[in-house]
Amino acid sequence: MDMVALFRQLTLGVYIVGVAHHARRDAFTASAVMQASYNPLILALAINPEHASYALLCAGQTFAVSVLEQRQMHLARRFGTSMPEAADKMDRVAWRYGRRGAPILNDGLAFFECALHADIPAGDHRIVLGQVIDGALLSPAGVPLSYAETRNLDHSAELYPASF
Repeated sequence: MDMVALFRQLTLGVYIVGVAHHARRDAFTASAVMQASYNPLILALAINPEHASYALLCAGQTFAVSVLEQRQMHLARRFGTSMPEAADKMDRVAWRYGRRGAPILNDGLAFFECALHADIPAGDHRIVLGQVIDGALLSPAGVPLSYAETRNLDHSAELYPASF
């Protein structure tokens, strides 16, 4: 069975998740984001706890999800790639701080700003729940970028087991 082809059938978007704690900020590409509750409004986000952004998210108790449009594959690539320690992925990208300090892309399709609500272990990742405290649709005519369109941008193909 082709596990990669199977899991690429899940309809996922592509997002840039911004995190911050005091003067430190970072952002990363994510596809595992979904609405988890209506009342209160809660988003769920899967994150690798070994990623540098995870420590910032926990320390700052906040994150912002910027939804990418189909035309923004370059941003998915930029924030999904490791950069040298001294480099700042946010340089030369239009962004602003949210109400709680997390970076939000200015020209995404939409954004959601969240306050950390819970952090749950989930295998090699953590599921982080965030209560939505702000958000807006920034480009009503835009079409969201789907995870399947990114192909193997995140190099996840080698992570799938050969069988169940």
